Amino acid sequence: MKNETQEVKNNMTMYKETKKVITLCDGREIIIETGKLAKQADGSVVVKQGDTMLLATVVAAKDAKPDVDFMPLSVDYKEKYAAAGRYPGGFLKREARPNDSEILVARLIDRALRPLFPADYHAEVFVNVTLISADRETQPDSLAGLAASAALAVSDIPFAGPISEVRVARIGGNLVVNPTFSQMKEADLDIMIGATYDNILMVEGEFKEVSENDMLEAIKFGHEEIKKQCQVQMELSRELGMEVKRTYCHENNDEELRQQVIAATYDKVYEVARSMSAKHERSEKFDAIEQEFLATIAEEELAEKLPLVKRYFHDDVLKKAMRNMILDEGIRLDGRRTDEIRPIWCEVGYLPAAHGSAVFTRGETQSLTSVTLGTKMDEKQIDEVLVQGSEQFVLHYNFPPFSTGEARPSRGTSRREIGHGNLAYRALKNMVPLGEDNPYAVRIVSDILESNGSSSMATVCAGTLALMDCGLKLKKPVSGIAMGLITDTETGKYAVLSDILGDEDHLGDMDFKVTGTRDGITATQMDIKVDGLSYEVLASALEQARQGRMHIMDKMMETISEPRADFRPFVPRIVQMRIPAEFIGAVIGPGGKIIQDIQKTSGATITITEDTEKQIGIVDIFSNDQQALQIAEGRIKAIVAVPEVGEVYQGKVKTIVAFGAFVEILPGKDALLHISEIDHKRFETMEQTGLKEGDSIEVKLIGIDPKSGKLKLSRKALIPKN
Repeated sequence: MKNETQEVKNNMTMYKETKKVITLCDGREIIIETGKLAKQADGSVVVKQGDTMLLATVVAAKDAKPDVDFMPLSVDYKEKYAAAGRYPGGFLKREARPNDSEILVARLIDRALRPLFPADYHAEVFVNVTLISADRETQPDSLAGLAASAALAVSDIPFAGPISEVRVARIGGNLVVNPTFSQMKEADLDIMIGATYDNILMVEGEFKEVSENDMLEAIKFGHEEIKKQCQVQMELSRELGMEVKRTYCHENNDEELRQQVIAATYDKVYEVARSMSAKHERSEKFDAIEQEFLATIAEEELAEKLPLVKRYFHDDVLKKAMRNMILDEGIRLDGRRTDEIRPIWCEVGYLPAAHGSAVFTRGETQSLTSVTLGTKMDEKQIDEVLVQGSEQFVLHYNFPPFSTGEARPSRGTSRREIGHGNLAYRALKNMVPLGEDNPYAVRIVSDILESNGSSSMATVCAGTLALMDCGLKLKKPVSGIAMGLITDTETGKYAVLSDILGDEDHLGDMDFKVTGTRDGITATQMDIKVDGLSYEVLASALEQARQGRMHIMDKMMETISEPRADFRPFVPRIVQMRIPAEFIGAVIGPGGKIIQDIQKTSGATITITEDTEKQIGIVDIFSNDQQALQIAEGRIKAIVAVPEVGEVYQGKVKTIVAFGAFVEILPGKDALLHISEIDHKRFETMEQTGLKEGDSIEVKLIGIDPKSGKLKLSRKALIPKN
């Protein structure tokens, strides 16, 4: 009865309407409200900045499912079109599956929350964050982590938070927290940081070749803002009486069995770890050691003890053996030094019919990457709640099961593939020429054929090589590396690992990916799994990563050091023209008649886009046939040509009138040839001139009426006097 009374009391307290205000360093306010919406969830809040509002809810199952030995956390982020007063696209006109941007925001929230749930808490937890109101300036993704954490803070779900996430940008040399959409246009640094009051948990961002020190300063700056947001959440939790969390028991332990597992298997595992075996061979040996121990357990006890043995073997044997080997002996699973990069080989032009291709192999990780160049019509169209437009450059990353030797089907694109592809995209995007520097739409596809450690960084390297292979004038080549960290909090020992293996990522304390040119960092992604990581260790890891990136870059440049002088044979050619905006209609023609005729007669494909700021039209002419390009370009040049007084034209008589003839000197441009300007002798009627409609004659433009713009021609000016 006492527990039931306490539960009722907690619920009544939680549903009390409460508001908290966070003041950012620039004076803007973030408001956290609870107790008004979604009161049947275990925790719910509304986070508001300006007119942007996010509803976050969290619900946890009352108990764990049988035989679940992991944290079954699900995080979803959804943007409602009604939030910005818009209709969804598509036939059904309603929100459907999450788009890539929503998945990426959900991953940011997940990566910051997941490490803070108790290791022995195995009940299903569902976190939902929904954009319910949106102004045009506030970026809602920078508020989503705060909203999710605040919902947990007002619930009784066990959680070692709170956390928050902020975006930091550098604009005009100054660091800004949670900048607006407009401000981001001028940013050279864009980083999202997730942290508790004491520790950094997650970092992800893109940069325009910034230094390692600049990145660290941005992280420190963002963490100070996060501390204020965490403090407010702690106050909110105290006010609602939610500091005491629910009790649970999701793990049963057998200390005697744990010691038996360690005693029987640790030394054997350590020896296998030191043997420098290949990935699959090593895994098979570890499995054999585990099975050997399981064979010693009586059959009637096996079902009960099997889950415990597997957990102890993983956490207390495999994990500790690998970590101790690295910290005590400086030996890694494949025998490398801590700063050593695995062997690398590269090849470009591997796919003869592709526009560009490359194979990048580093150890047991391999990417086959292709580049396809297209027209304006091939650009990715974006129709999100707050972002509309098109993307000229896209990157897609595929991770088939066979890349790790798994026997399972591939069913669509996973969230992991979207996240890894986005990291590689951000690494390369500022080095790919766009807009006026490149008329092509650019698509990179990375297919991972083998994986044992950072296939996303292999994608960055292979993408760079494939872009140069296709002949696109890449601004600078980009390389990437994944770093790891092993720490011992008791002794203070730590080891920073370059080019980590899959096992080192899984069993280590940090996964830190860095990409960049020789001149600076272009993107990063970091997940930290250990408390109290100092900035000195981070700085050490960044410097070791820089050295590793330079080594990888050198290997890449041995294969191809600069973009090819010309595009590969299968790349369609594009001629790009810029015409005054007032001529766009003339090129298109009524109902598209003229542009369709040009495409039909030339065989080229033509697209026109208007740049309203510069008041020009950008015309792209696209074809595999050089002659088709020339015909289409000539037709358009003739349409947009501006008649000049004194110029001689080969014109066509369009209409005969009593006082002269109208002659087409340029497509769509008729000028009057007065009867008095046809010859030096005098004519009384046009019949006497002998001119007929359809005749081709040479004429000279002798004047343009300044008021009406009418053109005046002369034929006699080209005829010598007798």
